[in-house]
Amino acid sequence: MQHTGRVLRVGDNIDTDAVIPARYMVLTDPKELGAHCMEGMDPNWIKGVRPGDILVGGSNFGCGSSREHAPIAILGAGIKVVIANTFARIFYRSSFNVGLLLLEIGDAVADIQEGQTLEIHTNAGTIRNKNTGKTYACPPLPPSLQSILDSGGLEPYVKTRLEAQA
Repeated sequence: MQHTGRVLRVGDNIDTDAVIPARYMVLTDPKELGAHCMEGMDPNWIKGVRPGDILVGGSNFGCGSSREHAPIAILGAGIKVVIANTFARIFYRSSFNVGLLLLEIGDAVADIQEGQTLEIHTNAGTIRNKNTGKTYACPPLPPSLQSILDSGGLEPYVKTRLEAQA
C-alpha cells in the first residue's frame, strides 16, 4: 500500500476530545464528524486540511476516551494516515477497526515538519520525506491488520469473511 501526502503537524498528548469534542458524539456521518475534526484543539484547523493529507503527531496520540468517533472524524476529514511517536493503545486498535492507517516511528517523527510531503510504502516499511530525501523505517503491518485496512475496516472485513463461509 502506498500513500503520498502533505504533512499536518500536531503535538504530544492529543486526546480524543481534541480530535472530536464530546458534543459531536451524537453524529454518525463520517463527513459531518470530519467537519469538526481537531475542533477541540483549534476550531479553524479543518479549514487547512486537504484530502490525502497525512497527520503527524508526537507521543501518546489518541489518549483519552476510547470512542471510535475520533478515528472516524480523521477519516471523514479526508486523512487516511496518521504517523506518531506513539499512540494510545485503545486508539490504535479503534483506528484499524474503522480503516485508519497508523504508523508508529518513535523519535524520528521529530524530523517531520508541517507542509512537507511524505511518501509511505507500508509493504516495504518505509516513509520517505520528499522535501529532505530522508527515509524513515516503520514496521510493516502484520497481514491481519493489512487485510482489515484493505477491506475498509473490521466490519467489512468480517462481513466478507462470513459471506465467503456461507
